[in-house]
Amino acid sequence: QAIIVMSAHWESQALEVSTSTRAQTWHDFRGFPPELYEIRYPAAGAPKLAEEILTLFAEADIPAHANSTRPRDHGVWMPLLHMYPEADIPVIEISLPIEMNAEQIYKIGQVLAPLREQQILLIGSGSITHNLSELSWHADAEVPIWASTFRNSVVSKLNHQDYDAVLDWSSLPYVQRNHPTLEHFAPLFFAMGTGHRFSIVHSSFSMGSLGMDIYRFD
Repeated sequence: QAIIVMSAHWESQALEVSTSTRAQTWHDFRGFPPELYEIRYPAAGAPKLAEEILTLFAEADIPAHANSTRPRDHGVWMPLLHMYPEADIPVIEISLPIEMNAEQIYKIGQVLAPLREQQILLIGSGSITHNLSELSWHADAEVPIWASTFRNSVVSKLNHQDYDAVLDWSSLPYVQRNHPTLEHFAPLFFAMGTGHRFSIVHSSFSMGSLGMDIYRFD
């Protein structure tokens, strides 16, 4: 019926919810081939559902604001382009509130989890590892031990439903090297809140250390 995405590429002070009827496709990156900048993802918004989401947040005492002008960043349209290329499912984006800690972001997922019963898909769009300064441009680059160790540690904890250990992210091995800033890891906290049965849909590394994993929570 609809897709709700928390993207690493929309950081805000407080939680925000996109309420537009149709957001513009935003190419929020530089230095890539011209073809990328021609891509459009014209999926409709869902203003009525957005208002329901804002009501759910209010009932849970989570401050949140409507945003009717936010364009759709590549943390939303790039994965959806592969998942639903026809762009025929309404999309709502919610921001990553930098004022919130891991437990509070996890709670956002918990608050929205019941929407899954209405055939609404919840997505946390980030990256299991994300240190752009450490990327290798060699096609045969090996995965560095600090990246694989971090990824394997997170997966092990999720497999054992040790969510508290993941939410206590500062204790994870090599966390600072994998995430010099937290915004690409934090959407995982949101996804964890939406379900309890963890599974791996896809797992790989690109450019040496860039984790491309896809996880599912049911």
